[in-house]
Amino acid sequence: MIEKVVFPSSLGPRLAGVLEVPDGPVRGWGVFAHGFTLGKDSPAAARVCRRLAREGIGMLRYDNLGLGDSEGDWGDGSFTVKIDDTVQAAEFMKQRGTPVELLVGHSWGGATVIAAAHEAAGVRAVATIGAPVDPSRVERHYDAVVERVLTEGSAEWLIGGKALTLKRSFVEDVREADLRDRIHDLRLPLLVMHSPTDNTVGIENASEIFRLARHPRSFVSLEGSNHFLTGAGQADRAARIISAWADPYLSAGAGL
Repeated sequence: MIEKVVFPSSLGPRLAGVLEVPDGPVRGWGVFAHGFTLGKDSPAAARVCRRLAREGIGMLRYDNLGLGDSEGDWGDGSFTVKIDDTVQAAEFMKQRGTPVELLVGHSWGGATVIAAAHEAAGVRAVATIGAPVDPSRVERHYDAVVERVLTEGSAEWLIGGKALTLKRSFVEDVREADLRDRIHDLRLPLLVMHSPTDNTVGIENASEIFRLARHPRSFVSLEGSNHFLTGAGQADRAARIISAWADPYLSAGAGL
């Protein structure tokens, strides 16, 4: 069962989300953070969350600022805003009586949930899929316009058929993002999943995240998967792994 929801972003505009509600007994609740400009309906977000719901873990997936059905201007966002909005999503879930214990993030969203876990109350476990160790690596996607942005303050940027406005504050915030200390200081169970044939975010990112993390930490190779989990069964497989791994950290599974 799905439920459409809205909640305020950290900057004010409303963010649109879909809550995947289990049909049977609920083992726990989580929030999913999507990739850089992908949105809540991207294959990784939608398919992983649907499968987790079938596994008894209710999941909120939502569009970041200015994407999909959410309000606001994408250019007003940044890595910091994405972190803050993930915390806002967890707070929204808490207020509706479904407190979040699990954060799951894909690609840039994986880096986001590691950072957000430090601030989101009640989170007991974090899982990443194809996450970069350095959030600023996304600059390669807009490097053709970055000098213009820094000189003029903003510029239009086309990606995947979408026209987005890239702003100087966004670029500067992303350049200053440092995930390494947050990984080391996470102090929560961390599952790192990555495909060794990921041509978008290389497997060396997973190696570095795993090296920096403290126990309990786990790594699972998503052999044969592409970065976006678009192949048949790829997202389902990732979700089943998360479901099994997270069980001891969910209140129902832990008997709390």
